[in-house]
Amino acid sequence: MLVTGASLGIGRAIAALAAESGARVAANYHSSETEAQSLVNEVTGTGGECVAVRADVSKEEDVARMFEEVKDCYGKYPDILVNNAGSMIKRSPISEMDVSTWDRVMEVNLRSVFLCSRAAMKSMIPKKDGVIINISSIAAYTGGGPGSGAYAATKGAMNTMTVGMAKEAAPHNIRVVGVGPGVIDTPFHEKFTTKDRREKFEDMIPLGRVGVPEDIAPLVILLASDYASFATGHCFYVSGGM
Repeated sequence: MLVTGASLGIGRAIAALAAESGARVAANYHSSETEAQSLVNEVTGTGGECVAVRADVSKEEDVARMFEEVKDCYGKYPDILVNNAGSMIKRSPISEMDVSTWDRVMEVNLRSVFLCSRAAMKSMIPKKDGVIINISSIAAYTGGGPGSGAYAATKGAMNTMTVGMAKEAAPHNIRVVGVGPGVIDTPFHEKFTTKDRREKFEDMIPLGRVGVPEDIAPLVILLASDYASFATGHCFYVSGGM
């Protein structure tokens, strides 16, 4: 399993649980090398298999190199891809956003999904086997909070890509599904959401709490497994009832 953006938050929880469940994991990171190596040490220290692979998944050459590194390490290309890497870059109303910020949001959240999924499908199609899981967001449904319209737009597009890719991939026995987290307590919200706003979010959640990464990882592992062999072309929301 290859998990992009795996050094922190939801990606880290997915990678750790996948390894605990017996998967050989490649944990992608871009700038958080210390955290990625900490994950590798944590997993291998308990007998699991995990390697860290650095790449900017919005760049075609980095993605190609990343897949080759995974093959060199494990002897084959990934048969499960989790497109988790993403960022809001910064909160900004559309009316005030500069073009460079818009472009970077699109690159990190959407271009990365295209590049990684294309690379994965090239090796999955000949084998007629594989699973791609796209980590979306409740923002795709709600439009996001203040200043996150561009981010929400990428997640909405990701959901549409999930359906389209699932239709393309189904004849090759490849499943494509999405998971849409709600408000999850991760470094993402520590960076982009004020304490007051997080408290307001909590008041809006019917289950009465924000989520944690460990609320998301088990569903991803389930969807990657044969227990979900008839699930494709759909995004499953995990949002505490929002």
